[in-house]
Amino acid sequence: MPRFTVHVRDEWLTVPCRDLSCTVQWLGLEALKRYIKNKPDNGGIGSVQETSFYVRRCQGQGLLDADDTLEDTLEDNDFVEIVIDGDTMSPDFNPSQPGSGHLNSPYREPNEYILLDGNNLTSTDLVNLGKALYMIKLTPEAEKKVGQSRALIENIVTENKVVYGITTGFGKFARTVIPNSKLKELQENLVRSHSAGVGKPLSPERSRMLLALRINVLAKGYSGISLDTLHQMIEAFNASCLSYVPEKGTVGASGDLAPLSHLALGLMGEGKMWSPKSGWADAKYVLEAHGLKPISLKPKEGLALINGTQMITSLGSEAVERALAIARQADIIAALTLEVLKGTTKAFDSDIHELRPHPGQKEVAFRFRSLLDSDHHPSEIAESHRFCDRVQDAYTLRCCPQVHGVVNDTIAFVKNIIDTEINSATDNPMVFAERGETISGGNFHGEYPAKALDYLAIGVHELAAISERRIERLCNPSLSELPAFLVCEGGLNSGFMIAHCTAASLVSENKVLCHPSSVDSLSTSAATEDHVSMGGWAARKALKVIEHVEQVLSIELLAACQGIEFLRPLRTTTPLEKVYDLVRSVAKPWIKDRFMAPDIEAVHKLLLDQKVWKAVHPYIEKFRLDLTPESDCACFP
Repeated sequence: MPRFTVHVRDEWLTVPCRDLSCTVQWLGLEALKRYIKNKPDNGGIGSVQETSFYVRRCQGQGLLDADDTLEDTLEDNDFVEIVIDGDTMSPDFNPSQPGSGHLNSPYREPNEYILLDGNNLTSTDLVNLGKALYMIKLTPEAEKKVGQSRALIENIVTENKVVYGITTGFGKFARTVIPNSKLKELQENLVRSHSAGVGKPLSPERSRMLLALRINVLAKGYSGISLDTLHQMIEAFNASCLSYVPEKGTVGASGDLAPLSHLALGLMGEGKMWSPKSGWADAKYVLEAHGLKPISLKPKEGLALINGTQMITSLGSEAVERALAIARQADIIAALTLEVLKGTTKAFDSDIHELRPHPGQKEVAFRFRSLLDSDHHPSEIAESHRFCDRVQDAYTLRCCPQVHGVVNDTIAFVKNIIDTEINSATDNPMVFAERGETISGGNFHGEYPAKALDYLAIGVHELAAISERRIERLCNPSLSELPAFLVCEGGLNSGFMIAHCTAASLVSENKVLCHPSSVDSLSTSAATEDHVSMGGWAARKALKVIEHVEQVLSIELLAACQGIEFLRPLRTTTPLEKVYDLVRSVAKPWIKDRFMAPDIEAVHKLLLDQKVWKAVHPYIEKFRLDLTPESDCACFP
């Protein structure tokens, strides 16, 4: 029989329908009848028939016409909301959108799979899983290892052995032995009590990454999870049924207990979940609507689901991928600014950089050479000042290879740590099926990704710090030989005056956010967990720092393109003209003052989609192939 899940005030109700020719109005009335049925005061509703309300979809918030039939407007198991006239909705309740992210895109069910075995996932793969580009399958080898480790757990329970987290309590209660009859309750209590996070929920993309990464770690076969439970997790991922996971609450040891507990809670059919079909709803209804059953925890499984560094590492993966994207686009933006400010290319001579051969520095210098004036790509702008008396440029232009270069090397260092962490077993205790024993250790400690992500924030921030100074040079007529604030009729128009202030404010915020969170530690769990990593905050603030860097560089890119307008009809190099054309496809020239924020946002979107990089990458690689001996090629991704 068809049925619908209906949200009325603070409750979710299932309403069956024998006849789909019934109207949306009938569905609303039927839901209200069920709502008041168990309310002592009828929920404050005097008469259902006289109650005025409207009905809307949970996903997308589209209003439904009361006279339309259910057959024409809804599908079986659809989620709708009844809004009673006069009710004031909580500003914090939005049944469809669980927070914002920068990976978000319209959901389309993927038709390709990534095979997981706990050994070969990368940060790039994980971000693509977050974007819902792939579904998940286990490799046969992974299934075998999972089955073997589970068999050992079953033997421990059968033989009444005392093993931490399996037949004992947790943390301070590690010496409390739990009878077999209560082992299921033990695991359920663990998940429920540890679901104590606060703050906004993770976006769907970040929740997908968190779930995918936990599946990958469990697939290694050292956690003791049952194959049935792991398959249920994969089914939930493939259906995009995503638990409500608050972003705050982890101290990064013993793992990310609070966020991973919220992740597990939804899979148990408790708390809230989100799916593209339902929006936010009670987890049991979301699972049911997708034909899934809640997970029923077996011995050790609660601990297996929540003990690890996957919150830090999944957010860290996004941070690394975005850092990589903005770092290589920063080189392009800086090159365009140098061209507008009529700088020289001599500082990027390969012989200079061979004398200080850091890989990042050499690569950035190469990119500048490939984009700026050369026999390969002549520039009319460069030709116009070829015989000027300027000997060298300011540091913000001349030292880009040194400053941008170390950012590239920092990202490479951090990516290596994150990719290692992605494929690491971080449970406690570890289940070694081949040895027939479980061993308690400390792989759950998040110090590795925490330190790495603090380092990432410090490194990537420098792209914004140096970019803001280049924006100053573009806007200051005494430094640029361009109109003040890059606008005609200065005074009547303010141009980029406050856009530069915005960049300065973001750089200042980053100075605070770059303070390492991992230098702090607070003892928890009655001094059992007496040193922690604070890696969750390291990951979240790294993402915020990177977002600010993207925004500052968006402003510089807009300003550089505006500077080009005052140098016309002269043209820059072919690849930099491609960048100019790309920007002008979303933001027109600044003839007189207008609303600027949409332009910044539009260019930020270009950077997030890596369109600036994609526009010039073929030119960079062609330059490399044509002019660089194969033995000297130091390609960066």
